[in-house]
Amino acid sequence: MSVPYLETDNGLFKPSTMEKQATNIDRDLLEKPTSMDRLLENARAATDKEHKMTLMQGIRLYPKAVAWSVLISTCIVMEGYDISLVGNLYGFDAFNRKYGVEGPNGQYQVPASWQSGLSNGAAVGEIFGLFINGYVSERFGYRYTVMACLTMVAAFTTIFFTAQNVQTLLVGEILCGIPWGVFQTLTITYASEVCPVPLRSYLTCYVNTCWGIGQVIGVGVIKAMLNRSGEWAYRIPYSLQWMWPLPLFIGVYFAPESPWWLVRKGRVEDAKKSLLRLTSVNRETDFDANETIAMMVHTTALEQKITKGASYLDCFKGTDLRRTEIVCMVWAIQNLSGNQFSSYSTYFLEQAGLNSSDSYSFALGQYAINIVGVFGAWGLMSLGIGRRTLYLCGLCGLDVMLFIMGFLGLVPEAHRTQGALATGCMMIIWALFYQISVGTVCYSLVSELSTRRLQIKTVVLGRNLYNIVGIITGVLTPYMLNPTAWNWSNYAGFFWAGLCFFCIIYTYFRVPEPRGRTFAELDALFEKGVSARKFATAEVNVFEEDVDKGVVDTYKDVYEREAPTV
Repeated sequence: MSVPYLETDNGLFKPSTMEKQATNIDRDLLEKPTSMDRLLENARAATDKEHKMTLMQGIRLYPKAVAWSVLISTCIVMEGYDISLVGNLYGFDAFNRKYGVEGPNGQYQVPASWQSGLSNGAAVGEIFGLFINGYVSERFGYRYTVMACLTMVAAFTTIFFTAQNVQTLLVGEILCGIPWGVFQTLTITYASEVCPVPLRSYLTCYVNTCWGIGQVIGVGVIKAMLNRSGEWAYRIPYSLQWMWPLPLFIGVYFAPESPWWLVRKGRVEDAKKSLLRLTSVNRETDFDANETIAMMVHTTALEQKITKGASYLDCFKGTDLRRTEIVCMVWAIQNLSGNQFSSYSTYFLEQAGLNSSDSYSFALGQYAINIVGVFGAWGLMSLGIGRRTLYLCGLCGLDVMLFIMGFLGLVPEAHRTQGALATGCMMIIWALFYQISVGTVCYSLVSELSTRRLQIKTVVLGRNLYNIVGIITGVLTPYMLNPTAWNWSNYAGFFWAGLCFFCIIYTYFRVPEPRGRTFAELDALFEKGVSARKFATAEVNVFEEDVDKGVVDTYKDVYEREAPTV
């Protein structure tokens, strides 16, 4: 027999008094807030606590959330590792002899057309994987989606290991791109949903650290293989991808599901259990799981009022159109600001005049900065510097570095080696600017600026625009650098500097500041149409928003389904 809910004169919903007396039901469940007033009271209390929570308080309260988020984000290491292989194996003699063709000078090179194909093959697969993730993860949950993708990675790595020609490599890149595309967005959304406001930017930005770790491992492995000859020189780097899936699969199996996803599915009791698994509560902690769950229910109800549907098409309706545009552009700017130029660092430096060993040493330093830069971004954010400020200032720094690299192309041929060394140093500085700003802060912005109800799909659209832009720039870059094609060398810096300048203008006028805002507050600011330059100072009270019907209906409906039977 399920517990009936009666509507009183004041519009509140509560279990029948007679039914309370007639059944032996857990009092904790019966005493849960079922009224609008109690829901708003709890949601307001949880919101106030998150606003007042410091970074260290958040870490002490959510240490398990930090650990689980770090674990799932580590899936990105696999993609960073392989992407670094693709871009850097082009300067590897053993790889070029196997998959390239002999040029007029007697040296082997993978043709620019196939360089573009291999580099973009993964991006094509990622586009398919991203769209699939928009449906699959929202239906089946984050955990099961990650485990399925890890299984796919283990299977598709076999293609790399056994490839006898460049065409087979392309097939492997496309197929592996599918699970990588899922990881690109799911890791970010999971990180943003399992932690409170003070930790949100740090855990989402950690995803970029995983890219750096994968890239450092990839370049380090290739550098170790430089003195090898034969097929094992490039087969060993590909085979090392098998070391990731199994331990990650075991870890993800035991991970808690996102409580936000469970609330969206109406599984409030499961959401509370998941939340308790993510927290470490003690007597000194002013934490109430019911309050936090009430905040999630309130935010979900508010978004149901603002956003009627939950399809890809809804991302382009009403206030969500603006949010989708910003998320898409914030991610596309990563490629428009010269990221592809940096991805070909070893190949570029070799064409500029450095030998293979020195080129890989510079690349290793560049990718190591990718890791250190994330910690630099964390430090700047901990000082109170906003995401918008970091992103904008970082773009300005990148633009200057790209112009300098372009001008280094004017160095006379007699000083080509010195010019190449100076270019390598500038690329290191460029990488530092990129990682403490655009490369890292992007992950925080895309996770915060999208609505919870459409977050996965909005982030998918943003990442897919990133991939589409990456495909275009990935086609252009090899032609810019390849000596058998356009052979721009350093002058390519002018091209990227021009694009970066337009990115600066867009960021100033369109990208808002989400620092310190709860998801509900961001929803309200977007609904009111607040200018991007006024987001940081605008005042908003989400508990005065007209969400009564949505909250009551959602709350009542959820608890009716969760009421026990006896």
